[in-house]
Amino acid sequence: MSDLPPSHPRYASLKTREKVVEGVETGITGLNGLIAQGRGEALDYLIGERTTAPGEDAERAAAAMLLLAERPVLSVNGNAAALVPEDMVILAEKIGAPLEVNIFYRTEDRVKKIADLLRSFGAEKVFGEAPDAVIPGLDHARAKAARGGIYDADVVFVPLEDGDRCEALVKMGKRVITVDLNPLSRTARTSMVTIVDNVVRAVPNLISLVEEMADLDDEELRLNLAAYDNRAALRRSVEEMISHLMGQFSVLED
Repeated sequence: MSDLPPSHPRYASLKTREKVVEGVETGITGLNGLIAQGRGEALDYLIGERTTAPGEDAERAAAAMLLLAERPVLSVNGNAAALVPEDMVILAEKIGAPLEVNIFYRTEDRVKKIADLLRSFGAEKVFGEAPDAVIPGLDHARAKAARGGIYDADVVFVPLEDGDRCEALVKMGKRVITVDLNPLSRTARTSMVTIVDNVVRAVPNLISLVEEMADLDDEELRLNLAAYDNRAALRRSVEEMISHLMGQFSVLED
């Protein structure tokens, strides 16, 4: 991949794919992460591999929610660690939040490798290596959490989430922000704010929006958040997919 020219039409997609492969090779990402990446690429293609208008609206609402939060926490799994580790650290710094490693196929070695990777990019507070609490309603390793981290958070940002854990966090009374390219998933429908976008675009966009909105007062931030309707945004995301597909069909007809 080192000799792949930026002019290649699939350059961005191939480089992203290679990051996940590298994550598997270094023990940060599980093999199942490759399947998740492939599914995400297919869904990303359906929205034209771009941040759509409903995606932008969700990212703005997410930025407002993170800035309003008293105890925000950013959750990091294997794919997020492979794709956007530095961006996750920058976002955490911008909003004064800790990071917490939480992976579905948990081994202590993988958790440590992800935590060390985040620290190598300057993360000051990383939870997950010594969980001391359990998220109610889950009966697998994703239930493990840390006091001071996800367990005590009021807002949790969970890119690339699985549905059952998202539901459990909501039942705990937490406001959950997710990044999910599938607007029909249980995660997408359960979250308060679902960003239907590729995580490699969504997290940098959030950093920019947090910087842009940092000087707004709480009332202005609440107005930004109140204007957002997650169900409506998901419907619009589906419409974006349909519109993009119809556009592709028209090219074939020509």
